[in-house]
Amino acid sequence: MQSKTKGKGNLSVLMDYAGRRRVLTYLSWVLSAVSALTALVPFIFVWLIVREVIQADGNFAAVQDSLSVYGWWAVGSALISMLVYFAALMCSHVAAFRVAGNMRKKAMRHIGTLPVGFMNSLGSGRVRRIVNESSGATETYLAHQLPDMVGAFATPVGMIVLLFVFDWRLGLLSLIPTVLGFIIMSKMTGKDMARKMKEYQSALENMNNEAVEYVRGVPVVKTFGQTVFSFKRFKGSIDSYHTWVIAYTKSLMWPMVAFMTAINCVFVPLIVAGLCFTAGGVDGTFLLNLIFYIIFTPIISVTLMKVMFMSENNMIVSDALQRIDGILAIKPLPEPSAPQKPKDNSVAFEDVTFAYEGADRNAIDGISLNVKTGETVALVGPSGGGKTTAAGLVARFWDTASGAVKVGGVNVRDIDRQTLNDTVAYVFQDSKLLKTSILENVRMGRPSATREEVLTALHNAQCDDILAKFPQGVDTVIGSKGVYLSGGEQQRIAIARVMLKNAPVLVLDEATAFADPENEAAVQRAFERLAEGRTVIMIAHRLTTVQNADNIYVLKDGKVAESGTHAQLMKQNGLYHNMYDEYRTSIAWKVGGAKC
Repeated sequence: MQSKTKGKGNLSVLMDYAGRRRVLTYLSWVLSAVSALTALVPFIFVWLIVREVIQADGNFAAVQDSLSVYGWWAVGSALISMLVYFAALMCSHVAAFRVAGNMRKKAMRHIGTLPVGFMNSLGSGRVRRIVNESSGATETYLAHQLPDMVGAFATPVGMIVLLFVFDWRLGLLSLIPTVLGFIIMSKMTGKDMARKMKEYQSALENMNNEAVEYVRGVPVVKTFGQTVFSFKRFKGSIDSYHTWVIAYTKSLMWPMVAFMTAINCVFVPLIVAGLCFTAGGVDGTFLLNLIFYIIFTPIISVTLMKVMFMSENNMIVSDALQRIDGILAIKPLPEPSAPQKPKDNSVAFEDVTFAYEGADRNAIDGISLNVKTGETVALVGPSGGGKTTAAGLVARFWDTASGAVKVGGVNVRDIDRQTLNDTVAYVFQDSKLLKTSILENVRMGRPSATREEVLTALHNAQCDDILAKFPQGVDTVIGSKGVYLSGGEQQRIAIARVMLKNAPVLVLDEATAFADPENEAAVQRAFERLAEGRTVIMIAHRLTTVQNADNIYVLKDGKVAESGTHAQLMKQNGLYHNMYDEYRTSIAWKVGGAKC
């Protein structure tokens, strides 16, 4: 399948996703058309029944048998139409589920190849809606709307034949409201409507994304007694959506009134015709046809309504495919054509510069540093200095704007993704766990690990107390049946995951930030065992945890302000010395303002 939908129609793109199941889609169209034409057959028997009643002239006993036969034939053909339509939906649903599944899989596989900053730039709410709701829209379109569309176009063909078979004059008159309604509908569903539908989806998508961010901030809102108005972006997205919907509704009000009036006044021409054609006397055949047309023509309005909504649904699907394609069009970090293997576990920054998209200054500005194999290096400094960004460049969460980040003497751009992933392990400050067992959460570090190896990693990460408080122990499913972990507990599980991975290069982004005071020393001992023979780059705000580091780099405004061991930096009496003094003051502070 192509990642681009440009130059291809909606149906062609959807059939690419359907694969071999596309045959079922085509079969559903055929069955839907057969069902639609079969649904018209009962009206023929209704015409025959009305004819028998008129010709009986009150002697219904003489036509009782024929009325019964025609009635059962009408019921039978209606049942056949329903069964064929059910078969059409069965085929279309199987194909639709395959399309939606393949679309979501392709989108998620592609998202997995994108830089970590991708989710931050688009917003998790927007990405979720694009992947789930856009693919869901295509599923509904294929499963229901396309078969109905084929039926809606097959119905007029059969109707036109029937309209002209019985009385061509009444048939022509019946088509007048139909043509008028079709003209109005084409005006409502043209290019202007497509543009407005795109604007609607964008407004809804923006509001959805802001809603997700607002829900995440509800604890802050409740804590400080604020309201929705404190989240200006969320409030602004709601106001924007409200303004757009009101204006859109008003713009369609009169066209919709005209359309509904046109398709529902189908009886008017027939009544006028009845008065004119029977002015000289009532003809039994004409009366029969007039009654039939009055019964039959309401199908026209129903069919036109289906066609109108299908035109709108086609626009929705077109917009959904464009949004999916928008994600697929985002390029992942390029893979090397001739991948190289790291020679050792060293890490080096060579005049590295990096800036986030849309930023007016560099997050990393000409950094050069060297971490030898087996060394433990700490990155410290004021907030916003570039510590986390620098650490992310080691794991190639982003690519540098200039300069080179090397692992084992090889530029990370020249190491294939799997090899780099096996070489560098990253512990985030706020690690996320999946809604599965503790065992499987840890096993993500190395899927082939045995149960015993997982338990050993949990023990080394000081997680024994976590397992002890749950009856199922390591098989406890996180996030279900009231099972929730604190921030510190989640972090320890994440640390166990990295221990199990056993990568030679470790990046720790404030990995002990959520550790309980009584467990911090134990976790530090676990890190010491883990760091043996490995290269460790750690970001720390608790400066007491970096005193034994082989080298400390102080980052400020994206540059290396100072570097050296703890003792060397303290002697320099510079930025690190001031930060350390402030840190010692902060940990000595207690409520009431007195120092310990």
